[in-house]
Amino acid sequence: MQRDARHIHCGQRHIRVESGMTGLLASRPMLEGQVRRRITALPGVQVLPDSVATGLLVERDRVTGVRLAGGEPMPADLVVDASGRGSRTPFWLDELGIVPPAEERVMLNVRYGTREFRRRPGDLDGDLIVVAPTPDRPRGGVALAMEDDRWIVTLVGYDQAPDPSLDGFATFAADLPAPDLHQFVTTAQPIGELQVYRNPAGIRRRYEQLTRFPEGLLVTGDAGCAFNPRYGQGMTVAALEALELLKTDLRPLPFFKRIAKVVDGPWQITVDDDVRLHHATNAVNPKKRLLNAYLERFHTPAARDPELALRFQRVANLYASPSSLVTPGSLARVLRNGAPPAPVPAAESVPGGGSERSAR
Repeated sequence: MQRDARHIHCGQRHIRVESGMTGLLASRPMLEGQVRRRITALPGVQVLPDSVATGLLVERDRVTGVRLAGGEPMPADLVVDASGRGSRTPFWLDELGIVPPAEERVMLNVRYGTREFRRRPGDLDGDLIVVAPTPDRPRGGVALAMEDDRWIVTLVGYDQAPDPSLDGFATFAADLPAPDLHQFVTTAQPIGELQVYRNPAGIRRRYEQLTRFPEGLLVTGDAGCAFNPRYGQGMTVAALEALELLKTDLRPLPFFKRIAKVVDGPWQITVDDDVRLHHATNAVNPKKRLLNAYLERFHTPAARDPELALRFQRVANLYASPSSLVTPGSLARVLRNGAPPAPVPAAESVPGGGSERSAR
């Protein structure tokens, strides 16, 4: 994840070293298809296609199943709402006379466009590029290798999205804080058309703060907390929450408190960064302003200090707590070496091989 990748944050190109973290790149349809095949092969698992749950079955403050769109009941010992950010659970709670959870919303208006490109031998030298937005250039992007000799390139902006044309896609990439993706998309062979998406807000529903909730019902994944997709942490958080379903205690309120601890770190990371990049969100208090200034300075020495680069990647990939970036050791390294940021240079030989290997 660090040796075979280009990570550019706050306009600084992180040093490439062995990280001990391995990433497996695949398209979402392939991943979901594999998950579906594994699950449906389990004994006792039945999938009901084209079925929609329209309400809850409840007896004496306990959920006993769901009601399907045709009106037929489906009894259940446990109902888990993993339906995503459009979850109906808050509305169903209100119908039961139970106060829905408070919501935290971070207004984003994030827009992103994705194109696929043909992957040729020697492309990009490493199979991963991440260019993070900066406050003065609130645009970023990633390039990821996929199966069937394809690249997927996503460009993202706050309040802005790439034009549908290939020229518009390249023009958008030209204004990123680093030139790597622009150089690549202007030489690669496109496949298909641009797909454009919009994410208006990050949403966290505070189920752990409730004092009353029906037994037999749990909420997980984006139904509880929907992140800004730019950070790529929603699926990891959902997987960590799923591990909590293996615990013997599946009472709702203890479960919500356990997964709140899973969500706290990633949510704070993304909210703080979104506030730094997108000023239409919550006001920034002096403490957060100081922390943001420190983190911006953090990336300058991470361009040459392997330990700082690895600490950042471990936090970004949810191996470590954000507090590991502000330990006395990290502070000393940053304050000693954190010169003001300089413009990021272009990587050598972007379409082919040979870039940045000496930094390993």
